[in-house]
Amino acid sequence: MTAQLVALSWDAHDPAALARFWAGVLRWESADDPRGGVALLPPDDTGFRIRFQPAEAEKISQNQIHFDLTSASPDAQQATVDRALALGGRHIDIGQSPDEDHVVLADPEGNEFCVIGFGNKFLAECGFIGALSCDGSQEVGYFWSAALEWPLVWDQNEETAIRSPHGGPKITWGGPPIAPKKGKNRLHFDLAPPAGGSQEAEIERLLALGATRVDIGQGDAEWAVLADPDGNEFCVLPQ
Repeated sequence: MTAQLVALSWDAHDPAALARFWAGVLRWESADDPRGGVALLPPDDTGFRIRFQPAEAEKISQNQIHFDLTSASPDAQQATVDRALALGGRHIDIGQSPDEDHVVLADPEGNEFCVIGFGNKFLAECGFIGALSCDGSQEVGYFWSAALEWPLVWDQNEETAIRSPHGGPKITWGGPPIAPKKGKNRLHFDLAPPAGGSQEAEIERLLALGATRVDIGQGDAEWAVLADPDGNEFCVLPQ
């Protein structure tokens, strides 16, 4: 078996407050995080937790990853929007047209997310978190398909998507044009070797697939920091 996606980690000025917002929006339960910060656990087949870790850096550009939340009906879409706004979210304009059927919001720290309209066929088989929508190249979609051993479920016009064989959200990459990377991403993937696997062996496998080692000031931390072919940081944790 290969590396597992165990968490989506968020940099946060106030991890506890941001965790409360997302726990309310997603209706997930909070839990102790073994590596500091605050964690949320999925009640469904999402397959990974969400971790909020303290960070001081300011948000300077649109995130490379955002949630696409699905809607079971038009009323459900409005209920999700209303719940997010009541918890401290806000409407934002990222250039979407007024006739689009999704609503673009930001959480209290400005992290973008979309509430998708009812009837979206691409996300029809997915849960409430329909997709982790990423800004990225076709090459990086191929990289993550190989890294996680998740099959490609979309590969057209340089747009790619993968999904775990066990279900959960899709991870999508929109292809060009790709926004220039400005500093460390606020959201990143945390991977871990499978039971009985070796962290170093996983690192070497990922490097062979096209990852690179990066230094973000982690020092002698027990996790390794790598970057995918688009330069997006991710961590490989010990077991």
